Amino acid sequence: MSYSPRNRTVVSCTLLVVALGAGVTACSSDGHPLSATPYDAAGQISFNAPVDDGKKVNPDKPLEITARDSDGRITDVTVTDAAGRYVRGELSADGGQWHNTSPLAAGDRYTVRVSTENEDGAPGRKVLAFDTSRPAKKKLLNVKFGPEAGKYGVGQPVTAELSAPVKDRAARAVVERALKVESTPAVSGGWHWVDEKTLHYRPMEYWPTHATIRAYSDLAGVRVAERLWGGKAKPLKITTGDRVEAVTDAASHTMSVYKNGEVIKEIPVTTGKPGFETRNGVKVVLAKEYFVRMRGTSIGIAEGSSESYDLPVYYATRVTWSGEYVHAAPWSTGSQGSANVSHGCTGMSTANAEWFFEAVRPGDVVKVINSNGNVMESFGNGFGDWNLTWQNWRKGSALIPATPDGPNPADRARLRPESV
Repeated sequence: MSYSPRNRTVVSCTLLVVALGAGVTACSSDGHPLSATPYDAAGQISFNAPVDDGKKVNPDKPLEITARDSDGRITDVTVTDAAGRYVRGELSADGGQWHNTSPLAAGDRYTVRVSTENEDGAPGRKVLAFDTSRPAKKKLLNVKFGPEAGKYGVGQPVTAELSAPVKDRAARAVVERALKVESTPAVSGGWHWVDEKTLHYRPMEYWPTHATIRAYSDLAGVRVAERLWGGKAKPLKITTGDRVEAVTDAASHTMSVYKNGEVIKEIPVTTGKPGFETRNGVKVVLAKEYFVRMRGTSIGIAEGSSESYDLPVYYATRVTWSGEYVHAAPWSTGSQGSANVSHGCTGMSTANAEWFFEAVRPGDVVKVINSNGNVMESFGNGFGDWNLTWQNWRKGSALIPATPDGPNPADRARLRPESV
């Protein structure tokens, strides 16, 4: 911050000491005011809170520090909590007032260090501590990070589930600032509000291979909204493995499996036939299920119709909650590599399905191209997060001046149907 000092009359150190009185030392032995020992600035500043009389300070109100003396100014203010974390603040251009721009936490202890300067440039200093009060009645906003700790593919988003809805954009900004995600190697990323209680975090591109990702919250004790305060959150640590991507071309009926950018296997497949087309776009492996019983009735096919089925399915790798899998389909081996005959899943031989089942883990990327199906839902039916451009992803942040993308209500329905 720049500051233009007031016009001052230069006087000798001896005359200045006489003018100020024997009790004040404005100059050091070398005659330069800035090298003097700071004087007690208690009389030069005032607070809008009872920080110096032992009373609890209300964290719901901003902390303001004002320079009392029109001939002096505040030059610097630092406020730290009991853990040593700094509270952000703003000092006016003329040094007349400072106020915090990030909220104080309830039930915490803070240390304030104020530096001042009088009209002759002599430095002043005041250090004091105060405690913030706890609200009598409050609702805690707890956070649960996901997925569970473990190793995942590079497409796995980090999730944050809130214990209560947060609707107001300003309150969302408070929450979002407090939710931290760090990775080694470091990459840039951001949160996206899926709905009032759910956030997803992803980088601009996929995570680096063999990365360590940590998520934690600084929300505890922070006021989020009226009668809503930040609660507990268990930190999360996950790691990534190799970059495994399975790209299925529905037009050529072939799946290409890549590992760290190189093709490691080409698999003949069949995808959804007309009326049951497989979703285009990027999906993420959700789970691996050795055996699944799939029924046509689960996706609205009437029992006894020509499309009806009830089949035992093995080596089923789930990519949507509504029942899209990559799985063994021994009944369609004659069409694999040449025609699309499934009800939406990606089918392959039992041997290839077993290989794929063993080769992938949750978080690995499964992409479908050249299908006549709809694009994978961004949210609510698995992890379609990567189908949003980075620009549209950032629009879902409460810290960006834009309206968050809200999900289609239908996207939030976690259906159980299973297709083959």
